[in-house]
Amino acid sequence: MLAEAVSLPDDHDELREFTTQLLGEIRAQAMLIEKLRHQIAGQRAWRYGSTSEQTKQLMLALETSEIAEAAMTAKLKLPPDEPAHDLGGKPKRRPIPDHIPRNNVELLPPKDHCTCGGALRRIGEDVTEELEYVPGRFVVNKITRPRFACKRCETFLQSPLPSRPIERGRPGPGLLAHVLVNKYADHLPLYRQSQIFEREGIDLDRSTLADWVGKTTTLLSPLAEAIGKHVLKGKAIFTDDTPVNMLAPGTGRTQTARLWVYARNESPWGGTVPPAAWYRFSPDRRGAHPKDHLSKFKGWMHADGYAGYEELYRSHGIREVACMAHVRRKFVDVHRSQGSATAEEAIARIAQLYAIEKEVRGSPPDQRARIRKAKAKPIFDDLQDWLYAQQPTISGKSPLATAIRYALTRMKRLTPYLTHGILEIDNNNAERGMRAIALGRKNYLFVGSPAGGRAAAVAYTLIETAKLNSVDPQTWLADTIARIPDYKINRIQDLLPWK
Repeated sequence: MLAEAVSLPDDHDELREFTTQLLGEIRAQAMLIEKLRHQIAGQRAWRYGSTSEQTKQLMLALETSEIAEAAMTAKLKLPPDEPAHDLGGKPKRRPIPDHIPRNNVELLPPKDHCTCGGALRRIGEDVTEELEYVPGRFVVNKITRPRFACKRCETFLQSPLPSRPIERGRPGPGLLAHVLVNKYADHLPLYRQSQIFEREGIDLDRSTLADWVGKTTTLLSPLAEAIGKHVLKGKAIFTDDTPVNMLAPGTGRTQTARLWVYARNESPWGGTVPPAAWYRFSPDRRGAHPKDHLSKFKGWMHADGYAGYEELYRSHGIREVACMAHVRRKFVDVHRSQGSATAEEAIARIAQLYAIEKEVRGSPPDQRARIRKAKAKPIFDDLQDWLYAQQPTISGKSPLATAIRYALTRMKRLTPYLTHGILEIDNNNAERGMRAIALGRKNYLFVGSPAGGRAAAVAYTLIETAKLNSVDPQTWLADTIARIPDYKINRIQDLLPWK
């Protein structure tokens, strides 16, 4: 109406009516303008929020790429000033602030005289500052190494600088452990850690932290391999995998990679061997990867129904044990969405099997097998018969029918647990091992390259294995990082968390 050219009426009543209509139109337009302003404000908030999130994702992408670069540089043993490639923006080393407390350490030569018998005179010193973290605070270890010269023959003598976790680097073992645990146990990206350190007056750039993570995980990789060997010596293991996003070079997008876990836990049947979790990375989910990971394993494997495992069962001496938790989950989903009485009945029957597992937990294998044969097998067989009987009564395309078909297929491969006391009713040991990755994925987890994925696998192996053995990851890693540079590779077993 406002867009049209109109002439004002001459009649007073007509003019009043026209004015009333015009005011109504103005009010309607005002309401529309206010509504549009609100929508625009919302669009701006959404757009800027998205931009902010995209910025965070780019920072995380750069973070993972830098970790991968550092890991590859450390593996190639290139000097710190000759990186494999330069992403640009590398920060210069800044002095450690004066307000950080100093621990003064003086390293004197073991003798106060020269080999020629002459007395030593002090001619100078070298000072190295190492930024360290002890729980709750930063400290600086100020390491002073006086230089001496023989008064008789002028020979120089000085104590060597102790081996460092990162050659020519200044982080202490406790600080490196703190950064690793923050990232892989507490799911705190490095750029956030950098912000936290800045509030404490410590200027540590994200790219510096990424360099530390990459080089430290490379240093610790022999220990992760030792844990893997320990896991594969078990009579029965648990496995699972989960997707992680990996940057696809040149596309600006991500592709789906995988993190696999292989766990060993013999405590349910009274075993005294320490539990452990070994993580591996692969750029995809092809069956060739678990085949490679498990090339030296023979025994039982608790797993889901992934088709890539089938070749292992056929030709590699690995015997399958299915998972009742996966079966139960299908019925829980149906009951939750549809309130199905049949699904509820299936859940109740499965609960009876778990009640027996609670009874036998911690008992020796022969006793577990005996009780399962007497109590669990009749319930298990009856559950199978009951599920077969339900199939003709429901639509074959319904979610409930799908759950029943899945249950019957997997239960055929679950029967070994009834007669072997070293086996479990489910694969929950492996699924618990995936929990940390699932939590990290919600916050940040994707990897910049296969090298970055392998670095994450090393970190998860060490941290999760320490937790399984009730060992504080921060304390153990700090001690291990301090020891491992000078440790003989054939004695690496001595550094495992349960030692």
